[in-house]
Amino acid sequence: MLLNFIKCKAQIIAASCVYLGQMLGGFVLSWTAPVIPKLDDKTQSPLTQPLSDIEKSLLASVLYITGFAGLFFASWLSNTKGRKPTLILGSTIVLISFLVLAYSTNFASLLVGRLICGLGVGQIAVINMIYIGEIASTNIRGIFLSTLDILQTCGSLLLVSSGPYVSYKMLNYIGATVTLFSVLALLLIPESPVFYVIKDDEKNVKATLERLDRVSEMKEIFDLNKDRVVTSAKDDWRELFTSKCNRRGLLIMTTIMSLQYLSGMLVVQFFVTSIFEIAKSSIKPEIATIIIGCTQLSGGLIVPFVIENAGRRRLLLGSTALCCVSMTIFGLYFYLKHIQAPIVDTIQWLPLTVLVVFFLSNNMGFGTIPSTLTGEMFTGNVRGKGAALVTCISWAFGFAVTTVFNTMLTELGPHYMFWFFASTCGLAFIFTLFFVPETQGKSLVEIQEMLNK
Repeated sequence: MLLNFIKCKAQIIAASCVYLGQMLGGFVLSWTAPVIPKLDDKTQSPLTQPLSDIEKSLLASVLYITGFAGLFFASWLSNTKGRKPTLILGSTIVLISFLVLAYSTNFASLLVGRLICGLGVGQIAVINMIYIGEIASTNIRGIFLSTLDILQTCGSLLLVSSGPYVSYKMLNYIGATVTLFSVLALLLIPESPVFYVIKDDEKNVKATLERLDRVSEMKEIFDLNKDRVVTSAKDDWRELFTSKCNRRGLLIMTTIMSLQYLSGMLVVQFFVTSIFEIAKSSIKPEIATIIIGCTQLSGGLIVPFVIENAGRRRLLLGSTALCCVSMTIFGLYFYLKHIQAPIVDTIQWLPLTVLVVFFLSNNMGFGTIPSTLTGEMFTGNVRGKGAALVTCISWAFGFAVTTVFNTMLTELGPHYMFWFFASTCGLAFIFTLFFVPETQGKSLVEIQEMLNK
C-alpha cells in the first residue's frame, strides 16, 4: 500500500487540495449545533429578537433548498467549463455566505446567508465525489473517496470544538478563513482527465494523465469515455435512464443515500447540543458534542485502511446493523425518561455512550461508503448528472426530516423519532444485503460492465 501511495503522489496532492473544500461541508452542516445556543443567549446573540423553533429548524434545513440548484448547476457547469472551475466557484460562493452570516442582525439576513451557503455547498458536494473518482487510480480510488468523509468530519470537529469558546462573529470568520484557503488550493489542481475526454481533447487528456502519473491508463480511460460521448453527448439525461448500468446505479444510490439521510445522521449532528440538553446527560452538552466529533473522526479514519480489503458491502452491512441497534437503545432511553422510570437517574451516561457507538459505526460505513459508491456507479458523461440527481433526491428527504425534527420532537416525543431512525437503518441493512454490489478492486470499466449484466 505504501508503494501505491508513493507512485500516486501527484494524485494525493490534487486530492488534498480538494479535501479542504470537503471540510467546508462539515463546517456548514454542523453550523447550527454551536450557533443555535448562541442565538438563544441574549448576551451572545447578534439578533434583535429571539428565534422560534421553526426558524431554528429552517436555519438547518434551508441549505437543501439552494443546494438543489447548486447540484444541477454544478452538473451542467462541470461538463461545459470543467470540474476545476466549478469547485472554485462553489468555494467562492461559500466564502461570500460566511461574510453575510458574520454581519447578520436578524433572521432574514441569516436565512439569506444560509441560502447562499447551500448554493455553494451543493456544487462542492457533487463535484468533489466526481473529481476524486476521476483522478484516482483503481487501487486507491476507494481510499481517496472515503477520505472525503474524514475531511468533512474534520470540518465538523473544527466547528464544534471552537464554537462554544468564540463569539458568533469569530466563528463565521473561521469558516471564511478555511474557505479562502480552499479557493487558493483549488487553483493548483489539474482538470479532470475525463472532462477533456468529454471535450474530445486528446492532447490535454495525455497532459493531465502525465501530471497525475496515470499515463499507462490513458487508452482505457479515453476509449471508454469517448464511446460514451460519441453515442450520447446530445442526450445525457436520456442515457442516465435508458442505459442499464446507469439506471441500476441510479436506483441503488438513490435508495441507499435517501435511507442515509433518513437515518438521523445529519439531524442529530445539526441539533446534537440541544439533544444532550433534552436528555439531561451527566456530560455537559458542549463537551459531549466535541466527544461526538472526535468519535466521528476516529470512525472515518479507520475506513481508508480497510475499505480495499474488507470491501464496501461488508462495511455497509456492519455499519447499518450497529446504527440500528444504537438508535433503538437511544429511543428506549428517551421512552424510559418519558414514563419517568427511576432507572433513568442511574443511566445518565447512556446518551453519550449510545451516540458514540452510533457515530463511530456510522462513519465506518453508512456515513462514508455511499459517497464512495456514487463516485463509481455512473459512466463518465452522465456522472455529474447522476450524482446530482442522487444527491438532490436524498437531500429532499434530509430537508423534510430536518425541518420537522424540532416540531416532531415536541409533538411525538424523542423516543418515536429515534425509533424511526432505527427502522430506517434496518431497512438500509436489508437493501444492502440484497441489492448493493461489491465494487472493491474493480476499475470503473469493470463496475459498469457488472451493472450491465
